[in-house]
Amino acid sequence: MARPAAGAGGQAQVAGLLLSALALGCANQGAPPGGPPRTTPAAILSTVPESGAVVPDFRGKAVIQFDEVIDEAPGSSGGGTGAITGLAQKIVLSPVAGDVKVSWHRSAIHVQPEEGFKPNRVYHLEVLPGIADLRRNVTKTGATIVFSTGGPIPTAALSGTALLWVDQRLLTQAVIRAAPLPDTAAYVTLTDSAGNFRLQGVPPGRYRVWAIQDQNNNRRQDRREPFDTVSVTVDSTASAVLWAFVHDTLGPRIRTIEPVDSFTLRINFSSPLDPARPPDTAAVRVFALPDTTPVGVRALYRPAQFDSLQARARAVADSLKRLQDTTARKDTTARRDTTARRRTPAPAAPRAPAVAGAPGARRDTSAARVDTARVRRLLSQRPVPYDRLVVQTTQVLTPGAKYLVRVHGAINLSGVATDGLGVVEIPVPKPAPRDTTKAKRP
Repeated sequence: MARPAAGAGGQAQVAGLLLSALALGCANQGAPPGGPPRTTPAAILSTVPESGAVVPDFRGKAVIQFDEVIDEAPGSSGGGTGAITGLAQKIVLSPVAGDVKVSWHRSAIHVQPEEGFKPNRVYHLEVLPGIADLRRNVTKTGATIVFSTGGPIPTAALSGTALLWVDQRLLTQAVIRAAPLPDTAAYVTLTDSAGNFRLQGVPPGRYRVWAIQDQNNNRRQDRREPFDTVSVTVDSTASAVLWAFVHDTLGPRIRTIEPVDSFTLRINFSSPLDPARPPDTAAVRVFALPDTTPVGVRALYRPAQFDSLQARARAVADSLKRLQDTTARKDTTARRDTTARRRTPAPAAPRAPAVAGAPGARRDTSAARVDTARVRRLLSQRPVPYDRLVVQTTQVLTPGAKYLVRVHGAINLSGVATDGLGVVEIPVPKPAPRDTTKAKRP
């Protein structure tokens, strides 16, 4: 009986050691014990080099020291091949020609370009918002450290706004690249929630500036990503507005053609057309099939123009209908006038005025109104692109017939022109349903 007892004691001792080791391991992973839990995000204590420092022949790694242990691998924002992940998503070092190495050291982040720090260069080390500590407190603001490995830090600045031209909205979180010509190593930053950016402490000179909608999160311009580029001369300050769009090397092709009414067709293109160079009536030809008899084109409309015409026509029709209804009501009232005089009801009591918060009162929405005057002003600087064209013919389109539509020299936003053609069949109207509500004779 002694051996089983001894065996049980040995098993209990081993189990105790395992539990102690597990507890020790869990303690090392979590937050330090003692004191109330911290609710504020980690703050930057110091950086090497310091912002504004001139450090000739700087070697090694730049260091960002926080006052709290930070999360080693925050959630990835997605992306494809070559996407930047982990802590590297929150760090932007520029100008560099290649990749940037970002490593975690508990309460510090180490940053180094693969090419090493170059002499006689002004570096920007930007820490983006979103750094999390072990208690999941996340920073809401960022910081930028500017230091030089050569001469004094310049005071010039480059700012601007990025917009999505086709979508007609601000481009937030766009990658901004500003390369001092003739160099190709660019200063890099991101636009904020208002689509704005600012690069301070850049050398004066001529810059090539890009705004990129970075869909795969690699901070580079890739095929099919909307972008725009401009050249800017930076003296003391300079500003630029960039209109990002997909630069298609193929001209716009006809995707579909659909009938709108007995005189109207709508052409849908594969890419937006240049609104500054729209096709005219001579560029669009319509032919009746199978003998390709020409059909005259009376007018071409952009979608906004055609929608406006239709809205105006509907408004006129509604006005006429209301006028007819009003006239009919007046006639009915005149017939009942004598009877109505005999039975005139007593005047109703005056209605109390609506007060704030009462049912029927108008709500004051001025406080909730968002000021978009600046965005509208910027968007008004360029006409709106469109990928549809409305064609009106000079004669009725025959139901059941097919028509060939040819567009010559349609130009996309990249300035590429091409010819396109398509075929449309005019639907045959369905016969009206028979009225079966009438009673049958016995």
